[in-house]
Amino acid sequence: MEPGTSARPQAGRADKLASTVARRIEADIVRRGWTVGESLGSEQALQQRYGVSRSVLREAVRLVEHHQVARMRRGPGGGLLICEPDAAPATRAVVIYLEYLGTTLDDLLNARLVLEPLAAALAAERIDEAGIDRLRAVLRAEEHWRPGLPAPRDGFHVALAERSKNPVLQLFIEILMRLTTRYALQSRTESATEAIEAVDHMHSDHTAIVAAVTAGDAARAKTLTERHVEAVTAWLREHHPGSRARVQRAPRRHDMGPRGKLAELLAASIGDDIAAGGWQVGSVFGTETALIERYRVSRSVFREAVRLLEYHSIARMRRGPGGGLVVTKPEAQASIDTIALYLQYRSPSREDLSCVRDAIEIDNVAKVVRRRTEAEVATFLGNHRSTDAVGDVRKAGVDEFLFHVGLAQLAGNALLDLFLRIIVELFRRHWSSTGQALPTPDDAAAVEHAHTRIVEAIEAGDDSLARHRIRRHLDAAASWWV
Repeated sequence: MEPGTSARPQAGRADKLASTVARRIEADIVRRGWTVGESLGSEQALQQRYGVSRSVLREAVRLVEHHQVARMRRGPGGGLLICEPDAAPATRAVVIYLEYLGTTLDDLLNARLVLEPLAAALAAERIDEAGIDRLRAVLRAEEHWRPGLPAPRDGFHVALAERSKNPVLQLFIEILMRLTTRYALQSRTESATEAIEAVDHMHSDHTAIVAAVTAGDAARAKTLTERHVEAVTAWLREHHPGSRARVQRAPRRHDMGPRGKLAELLAASIGDDIAAGGWQVGSVFGTETALIERYRVSRSVFREAVRLLEYHSIARMRRGPGGGLVVTKPEAQASIDTIALYLQYRSPSREDLSCVRDAIEIDNVAKVVRRRTEAEVATFLGNHRSTDAVGDVRKAGVDEFLFHVGLAQLAGNALLDLFLRIIVELFRRHWSSTGQALPTPDDAAAVEHAHTRIVEAIEAGDDSLARHRIRRHLDAAASWWV
């Protein structure tokens, strides 16, 4: 037996237990109302409350700190203190997953076209004097920027999404812009003059959008944003090597910042390098010693980064001869949990969740209509064509979940699929925390009937009717979601 092999199952159980305890701690924080600065108790008190060893608790606390939900303070008056979370770890977690999964330019720009016009329309409806000043300040900073200079600190699209006052849209658009930046960094122009012309055209578009938002003209703001995203799409397709290419990665530095931040950057960089190098699941990316030397970090920072990679199922450390950092199959759930937890702190309303969900689902249906003759789609539609609505609430609940998630998967956009699953998770957490009454058998029969009607429209290739029916279904089935 190789050294360290027998200990791995026990270590695996401890890792799983630590993740479970971390989720319990986070759920307790949400239940308490997320009172920033409050102490959950000392390390010893937390060990007793959760019934775990010190090593398991400390591993759980590391995950909680990674999410910036709470932070352990040592010494008198210390304990696990509730923090105000930052969106950065949440967005980084999703970007790591999506980069490794492989996100295409087409997927990215389609997701932007679904969500950004919605954000612009909402901003026009909700803008105030402070919001107008904020957007105009972004335009002024942008006006003096030229290629080769550091990018303005505040991106226009993120600032516009903030004015929508919808925290779900804000976070999703920030993720989309992080990915867009990676593509833009790899794009090339024929000359400096062409690059400057592109920047000026972008600024002109942004100025027109801000004018429409300031005037409260939601329809014009939406239309102008659609045209702008389409123009960005055309430009990137012309200047980037291949519209179906995966997102390219920007180089990162690992020689600055506190250990926690440094570990996050290192984890992201290792994930980038695994994906860029085409490393296969099961292959050894490198030994601990070799990777510490390669990335020029301390052992403690490296091991902290490995914990994050393991949490996101990107890689796992295997001890003993022939061991090292082994590439694993990435899983979406860690990213879903990270984003859902951050959004719980932001407390999106029912309307915030529903409007984003509706935009994604209506776009999904349109894509499935176009793919309706493909074997995979035809099989799915056949499985949901039944009119035998017997009013079984439990069966209808499962079918409702599978129907919407299934449509998202068939639509084929990994970004929008992940975003929808995050929204579903938020709805699930709302259900579990509010003790809401279950739907009735009549509700269940209505849901099953609605599925059949949507499927019939898709099979007929009637795009507008399919969109109408999915919209009506989402409105009618709101009690199943929130």
